[in-house]
Amino acid sequence: MIDDLSTQKRHRLASAIELAVGAAIVLGHNVWRVVPNEVLILAVLAIVSMRLRAGRWDFRTLGFRRPSSWRMIVLVALAAAALRFLLSDFVIEPLSSTIWPPENLPEHADEITGNLGNALIALALVWTFAAFGEELAYRGYLLNRAAEAFGSTLPAFWLAAVVSAVLFGYGHFYKGPAGILDSGVAGLILAAAYLLTGRNLWTCILAHGFIDTFAVAWLYFGLPD
Repeated sequence: MIDDLSTQKRHRLASAIELAVGAAIVLGHNVWRVVPNEVLILAVLAIVSMRLRAGRWDFRTLGFRRPSSWRMIVLVALAAAALRFLLSDFVIEPLSSTIWPPENLPEHADEITGNLGNALIALALVWTFAAFGEELAYRGYLLNRAAEAFGSTLPAFWLAAVVSAVLFGYGHFYKGPAGILDSGVAGLILAAAYLLTGRNLWTCILAHGFIDTFAVAWLYFGLPD
């Protein structure tokens, strides 16, 4: 029993250190601009941490699990994407516009309108770097490390969801204050989808991909904001 408690404390301390390092990497790249892109670094750290903790290549610990129902995973992902747009358009944007200027678009976003080649490149980045990479980094890695640091209880996982969402917001620092808030809320929705489906990472990967695919399509057709 004493050995078990000692092991748990070591794991919690290690997770707290990993969370602190991860947060520093997120801020270091997006806010202070002194660290290379955080998504690639965090993805590598997630895999290394998984290997050291599990003692084997077990990607299920990051959330890559085969669901009992893919239909349910897709439906939850679609619901999360819809909720993200509804909150953004009818709550976040109206409130933030009373305080801050509109959020900045990603670099080269204005080059997508009417350009099929650029739109296809953007979609490739959406489903690889953004949907897969960011979800592995923020939900698969940082959320789980935060949850273990907080004790691995149910409240700990929901507190970790908030922490990961805040970091996700700052991961979009280039968008400005309104964009940080909007991305933070999106991160919280994605984290909720992850937790509500038994920490299945495919849910938030799909939701993230649906959200950004819709945004690329909106830009391509030149629809109004």
